[in-house]
Amino acid sequence: MPDATTASSQLRELLDNAQHLALGVLVDDRPYVGQVPFAIWRQRGSLLVHVSALAKHSRGLEEGAAWSGLVSAGGGSSAQDPFQVPRVTFEGKVHRLERSSSDYDEARAVYVSRLATAQGHFALGGFTLIELEVTKGRLVAGFGSTFNLTASHLREP
Repeated sequence: MPDATTASSQLRELLDNAQHLALGVLVDDRPYVGQVPFAIWRQRGSLLVHVSALAKHSRGLEEGAAWSGLVSAGGGSSAQDPFQVPRVTFEGKVHRLERSSSDYDEARAVYVSRLATAQGHFALGGFTLIELEVTKGRLVAGFGSTFNLTASHLREP
C-alpha cells in the first residue's frame, strides 16, 4: 500500500498522461459506459468533460446524477500483467455548467488548456460542459498497491 505522498504522485502521473475517461452513467435506468476526453479542474477537485447531446451517455449526465469513471494507463504489451496496469476509479455527482454561470469561463479555460483541439467544439450548439464532482476514488498503482482517494487528492498540484 503506497503512502499518501507516493499515491498522490502516482495519481498525478496517471491523470496527466491519460487521454480518456471511461464514463459510466445510468441511461433509461440501465448502466451505460462511454469514452470521453477529460480535464482536471484541480481548484475544485473535479473532472471536466464536454459532451455532445448526440452521445448516448449525455442522457445520463443530468444535474445531480451519479457517475463513475475509470482512467487507466495506456496500452501495455500483451506480455504485461493486466493486474499491474495503473488505474483509478472515481465516483461522484454531475454538475452541468451553464454558459451564464460564474464558473463556466474558468472551467472552459481549464478544459481547452488541456485539450486545445476542443476549442472549436465550444462554438457548436449541442455541446455541454459538465463538472464531474469527485466524492471518492480508488487508485490501483499495481497488484496489491491501492489507495483510497477523495477530491482533495485531485487538488494537489
